[in-house]
Amino acid sequence: MDTAATEVTDGHLLAGKVRFAQPRRGFRSSLEPVLLAAAIPARSGQRVLEGGSGAGATLLCLTARVGDIACLGIERDPAAVEIARRNAAANSWPHIEFRAADVTALADCGLFDHACANPPYHITSGTPSPDASRRTAKQADAETFVRWTTALAHWLRPRGTLTFVLPPAALPVAMRSFVAAGCAPTAALPFWPREGQPARLLLLRGVKGSRAPFRLLAGKVLHASGGDFSAEAQQILREGAALEL
Repeated sequence: MDTAATEVTDGHLLAGKVRFAQPRRGFRSSLEPVLLAAAIPARSGQRVLEGGSGAGATLLCLTARVGDIACLGIERDPAAVEIARRNAAANSWPHIEFRAADVTALADCGLFDHACANPPYHITSGTPSPDASRRTAKQADAETFVRWTTALAHWLRPRGTLTFVLPPAALPVAMRSFVAAGCAPTAALPFWPREGQPARLLLLRGVKGSRAPFRLLAGKVLHASGGDFSAEAQQILREGAALEL
């Protein structure tokens, strides 16, 4: 993709706390990166690695909450990397680095305290998107979870956390992949669109070298009956509150 020809829209995340531009067409960020950022238990001085960082929404939101952390986002699309770099500069956060690379073939980048991803999760046998960027961001086969999880876990310190945001249908293969990578799943947190509706998203947490039992946490409702975000969702999506897993 020609970065010079990529049209972007300027906007904000976390109720204006983060300046955020993204491609006008193709794959665009939604709730997933904000929820993912809220779930990463990073502390000041730690390092965070993201696979498939896109225009940088997750690491931008995480930095807005935590502050003094070093972040590295890995993204295959050079155009998205260029936009993410501009987003980091627009928010005056030079300690967020974005690199154009394949997360499964990453050169030595040191060890990290936390790793995360919103990985491709739609089965490739489904109807493909006509847009190339959406296909890359969303569609994969079951082996993708194995490759992504193994690659991200490789760069984690012992007891480092690995966090994915996923649809419920991807949970079984993701959990198997976490176990195979040495990051046993310790918790999953589902999100209900509204009270009484099936979950459409969940967060899965693993810890490198952990032997802790797996916990399915009480889910969170995203929308109130009137259609607006619930009070708890507003704290996360607009105020930048952390999610405890």
